[in-house]
Amino acid sequence: MTPPRRLPRLLLVTGMSGAGKSTVLDTLEDMGWDIVDNLPADLLHGFVNGGSLCRTANVAVAMDARSRGFDPELLPQLIRSIEGVEPEILYLDCSGTELMRRYDETRRRHPMAPDRPADDGIARERQLTMPLRSAADSVLDTTDLSPAELGDELRRRYGGDSDQPVLTVASFGFARGISRTADLVFDLRFLPNPHWVDELRPLTGADAPVRNYLAAEPSWDETMERIEALLIDWIPRYWAAGKSYVTVAFGCTGGRHRSVAAAVEMAERLRSAGFAPNVRHRDLASPPSDTIERHPGRATASEGEDGLNR
Repeated sequence: MTPPRRLPRLLLVTGMSGAGKSTVLDTLEDMGWDIVDNLPADLLHGFVNGGSLCRTANVAVAMDARSRGFDPELLPQLIRSIEGVEPEILYLDCSGTELMRRYDETRRRHPMAPDRPADDGIARERQLTMPLRSAADSVLDTTDLSPAELGDELRRRYGGDSDQPVLTVASFGFARGISRTADLVFDLRFLPNPHWVDELRPLTGADAPVRNYLAAEPSWDETMERIEALLIDWIPRYWAAGKSYVTVAFGCTGGRHRSVAAAVEMAERLRSAGFAPNVRHRDLASPPSDTIERHPGRATASEGEDGLNR
């Protein structure tokens, strides 16, 4: 028996100006999607259906405060009223500080503050688009993502036709800022820090010597087993509740050793349990830094009694 044909996807890409809409559209276009930027709201039905109800290609439409007829209160209802497609709203968010940096770097004016400082426009736009953020099927914070990393994330989310939700296991360093894309965060700073072992410092949690060092810690296996049991129970519950993307993040101080080893091992455990996680290491490429590793936190057995790293 032939399975029913899946409807093409309709993705409304919206959110904060400067948060990456152009990168999203370029990536989706490379993946074969039909895309359009700044489409007037009253042309949406015509663009999606192209005069018929037989659309086969996925379509992405970017709309923001520049778009004619842009109404954050009514857009979710409009998108979901279109027949013959599977509608979804992707809201791109970003911290105000990072948006300011991007506007300063590109010397562009914010569309909602052409004659005022960019931070005025950022604040106005965040308030204006709040209803869309609340109605979005997924919110993607691009503060810590480079254009290449954003493209990789989009290919994981929208690159295939599978109905299987997307699971990502990530690592990061608290000293460089908490992961903004994580749904669940596990703090591993209670474990001894391999950075303070001379022969392990230049290595990472992806290397066997670091993993072996951590595995010898009495609490390591128990920690991994408890987290594994929790995730095996919780992840299907998220999916059953309609959450299509789940990111589990492990954090340590610098994001190079403990969190990486935990993410690698947990991905292996989840694959053995029947899941298909993606793995992302946010800070893996960062160079070793004593300053970063001395970021305020609880002293461990690998640190001196006075709380200073040795």
